[in-house]
Amino acid sequence: MEYILLSAALAFLITFFAIPVIIQVAKDKKLFDEPDERKVHKNVIPTLGGLGIYAGFIIALLMGVPRNMASELQYFAAAATVIFFLGIKDDILVLSASKKFIGQLIAAGIIIKFGDVRITNMYGFLGFHEIPYTASVVFTIFTVIVITNSFNLIDGVDGLAGSLGVLTTLVFGTYFYFAGPPTLPYAVMAFALAGGTIAFLIYNYSPAKIFMGDTGSLLLGLVNSILVIKFINWGSNPAANFPVQAAPAIGFAILMIPLFDTLRVFGLRILDRRSPFSPDRTHVHHFLLDLGLSHRMVTITCVSANIAFIILAYFLRHMGTTTVLGILLVSAFIFIGVIYYSRPKNKASVKEGIANAGIIKSHKILSLASEAVEAE
Repeated sequence: MEYILLSAALAFLITFFAIPVIIQVAKDKKLFDEPDERKVHKNVIPTLGGLGIYAGFIIALLMGVPRNMASELQYFAAAATVIFFLGIKDDILVLSASKKFIGQLIAAGIIIKFGDVRITNMYGFLGFHEIPYTASVVFTIFTVIVITNSFNLIDGVDGLAGSLGVLTTLVFGTYFYFAGPPTLPYAVMAFALAGGTIAFLIYNYSPAKIFMGDTGSLLLGLVNSILVIKFINWGSNPAANFPVQAAPAIGFAILMIPLFDTLRVFGLRILDRRSPFSPDRTHVHHFLLDLGLSHRMVTITCVSANIAFIILAYFLRHMGTTTVLGILLVSAFIFIGVIYYSRPKNKASVKEGIANAGIIKSHKILSLASEAVEAE
């Protein structure tokens, strides 16, 4: 337990004291997130908060894991560093989607080839169990990239991605702590990221003083992809210290809001014959903003829904992976559907709701929102 507390406290302190320095440097060097037609902020805000999260996380991780238990962590740290440089360059200079994808492939390759992070079994989902090596590698790469991007895409309002990241890492970290000594390094990794992210959120809750940018959101996604795959493999083993029925479904539930929203939006864009990475306003947080909710209420709503999905999956775990996943997906579609069809249907209501949220006041953004309503 002392290793977990050390890593969490160290990550928190490093990030907490690093963020004000990063904010000042970003202001001096004019490294801001510029408002545009799609974004929900009207002021320029520094976007390098992920630098502080990464610093706290990587130092706490390397310091907090016992020397004799750190065999895989060097590869996880290497993959996180690849993601860090990928994110920091995109936050400062902007990278094309293809270059970001290649960088994520490299990071995924490192944790799969050297860190032995791989989905080797479907554990009864749709009747499938063990899968061939090549299919396992391809499916794991897909999983890592989708989860990595899910936190990047959900990072649309103050505090949302960070709060969801804290929730997921605390849940995974708690499980790995109770699962016994063999999983201690993963508990340390989870709590180290949670500690750094909590410190960041002090400066990111509305009104935000800084954003985590791609540097932070991609790091959150990468680490959570490692944690969920290890959770599924460990929890599905009946011989484990802490076996969990329907572990794949529970793992999906832990990441429900960012993961389901990303898969849904990717699917809609592909059906619309667009790139899955093309920007738009179809994420769940955009729908909630259209209802007139503030940033804080959007974050509370999404985090509360994610907790509800976790509880639902846990209490239904005896029903099996396929059934629980089916119930989760139906529940998620209902959740999104209720929000979507509750939005104002006329131009004036959309403008009023946005103004009440206190987050979008530029003429261009209001015009975009109105055009979206008319297009429906």
